[in-house]
Amino acid sequence: MAHANFQQAETKHIWFLDSRCSNHMCGQRDIFSHFDSSFRESVKMGNDSSLDVQGKGWIRMEVNGFIHVITDVFFVLELKNNLLSIGQLQEKGLAVFIQQGNCKIYHPEKGLIIETEMTHNRMFVVLADCSPSTDKKCLSSMLTDQYTLRHYRYGHLS
Repeated sequence: MAHANFQQAETKHIWFLDSRCSNHMCGQRDIFSHFDSSFRESVKMGNDSSLDVQGKGWIRMEVNGFIHVITDVFFVLELKNNLLSIGQLQEKGLAVFIQQGNCKIYHPEKGLIIETEMTHNRMFVVLADCSPSTDKKCLSSMLTDQYTLRHYRYGHLS
C-alpha cells in the first residue's frame, strides 16, 4: 500500500478505502466508541503475514460535518493505516461508485454520504474526525402553558 501525506492528518484520521480488505481495521484503540476486548481473530495481510485482532467495536467518524458510525471494526495493534473495507460497506447496504477519479458512497435513504477524489498515488482516502463520543446529553423541554402541562401530567382522570 502506498502512503499519502496530508497536512490535515494532524487533526484528522486517515482512512483508506480498500477493495481487497475483508474487514474494517484500525490500529488506534483510543478512537473506538464501543469495544469488545474478548473478540479474537487473525487477519492475513497482502504479504502473506498474519496479524492478531485484539478486539472489535464501533468507530464514530465525522466526515464533512456528518456523523457516521462504522461497526464491526477490527482492532489490530500493529496496523499502521486505518482501512475501510469496500466489501463490508456494501454488505451494510451502501453503494460504492468509483468513476473518473472520484469515489462516492451512497446510503439507500440518505443519498450521498461520502465523496473523495483519487490521490496522486491512486488511493481513495477519507479524512475523518474520529473522537469517541463520550458526551452524555440530557434533553429537557419546558412548557409555559400551565393548563397544557396539567393535562400532560394528569391526562383524562375522569
